[in-house]
Amino acid sequence: MIEIPKSGEILEQTKSIKKIHINQHNIRSNKSSGTDLPVVTIKVGKKNYYCNAIEIMGPSKLIYCGSGDQKPLLSCGARVVMETKEKIKIIR
Repeated sequence: MIEIPKSGEILEQTKSIKKIHINQHNIRSNKSSGTDLPVVTIKVGKKNYYCNAIEIMGPSKLIYCGSGDQKPLLSCGARVVMETKEKIKIIR
């Protein structure tokens, strides 16, 4: 499920881990096409939230899986992921 939250919306603290990563494809598309596709993806269970700026309201952990033979952290191919269970405020 895909959702684009409104500015100021809060994704509440949960027991499940929220995984945050940056969509490089949207960054490239924005640069070459002059578009403004959201580049931040927040994965919570089976839901995906898309935006361009967030504030994590508590502890978080940044993970890099490594390069070469290492398997990406997410099925989309992300190799760097921020994880948190805390509230996330959508800035824009």
